[in-house]
Amino acid sequence: MLAREMRGTDAVRETFTAQAATRAAGASSSAGSFPVGGAFLSPTHRSAVPTFTAHSKEEGSSGPGVVAVCKSLFAGGVAGGVSRTAVAPLERLKILQQVAGSSTRVYNGVWGGLAHIWKTEGVRGMFKGNGANCIRIVPNSASKFLAYEYLEGAILARSRKTDPEAKLGPLTRLCAGAGAGIFAMSATYPLDMVRGRLTVQVDGKHDKQYRSMSHAARVIIKEEGIKALYRGWLPSVIGVIPYVGLNFAVYGTLKDIVAVDVYGLRSARELDVASGLACGGVAGAIGQTVAYPFDVCRRRLQVSGWQGAAALADKGKEAAHEVRYKGMVDCFVKVVRHEGVGALFHGLSANYVKVAPSIAIAFVCYEEIKKVLGVELYISSG
Repeated sequence: MLAREMRGTDAVRETFTAQAATRAAGASSSAGSFPVGGAFLSPTHRSAVPTFTAHSKEEGSSGPGVVAVCKSLFAGGVAGGVSRTAVAPLERLKILQQVAGSSTRVYNGVWGGLAHIWKTEGVRGMFKGNGANCIRIVPNSASKFLAYEYLEGAILARSRKTDPEAKLGPLTRLCAGAGAGIFAMSATYPLDMVRGRLTVQVDGKHDKQYRSMSHAARVIIKEEGIKALYRGWLPSVIGVIPYVGLNFAVYGTLKDIVAVDVYGLRSARELDVASGLACGGVAGAIGQTVAYPFDVCRRRLQVSGWQGAAALADKGKEAAHEVRYKGMVDCFVKVVRHEGVGALFHGLSANYVKVAPSIAIAFVCYEEIKKVLGVELYISSG
């Protein structure tokens, strides 16, 4: 399946391949060839073997330079912003359910929780924290997609040093996706911390409201120290390994299967948008299920000790901020001890409704924007 040859007489394309690396090494004078991510780029090389990454439509280009990288970052950022805005109400409900836990029942259920937010906070409440989320997700998504492309190429190029016939498979995608997820999460984590606090705020129920991301960051640093901006980082990184890794692995592999085996196409690049959305939805659901308890732990750690979380609890019940956690393991133990194992999956139903379209939109939007910009870096092997 992944070994299908690229056919046709398309426009000149740039292709990362082991064959290109060999030719470049034997002919150092060839114009426009230089190493990127452990492989070589050759602007005049037509792929005669299975390829695994980017193709550029730009004539005369000597490789994915600054312009191509900027296009990739732009596409990834737009894809992240569009996908998260499309499901913003569900994203907020999920976080409220994660933080509130068993301290209140008003957010129970997807439709019941959304109805409560609409009734008490209006349409603004449905999108509260989305601006902060977009500020976070745009650089996160941009760096994640770009890092994935680089790592995927580097891993495969390394594998082909010992096995010239090595092909792009689920394990390569999983490793590249995990590495990209760790990089993107670590680079933008303070933004996620601040965004989480803004999202949990409930209008009119607490006298200390964060007015903006910058205000929230200043208050957190002043009252809790700069280390507080990284509270919950460890479970986030552990959770992002299976989540992002499986997203990329399942999406790319599933696209290849559907395109070649189901529809009989030459490559996954020819797959229609609807099929791509379906593959992305399945990938998102699988990845989220595996990583969800770590996401709950992250949110609990982020609001631990913060008085603003008291507004979520019903009268007479212990609020999330009243439980102090020493770290990730302590958080898991206390959540299970006080609320049961089910508390580790609070908000999962809302997240299922959210994550499938969110991941699907992100993947497809990214690839479609790349087509428009003329730099086609596909997540599948086609």
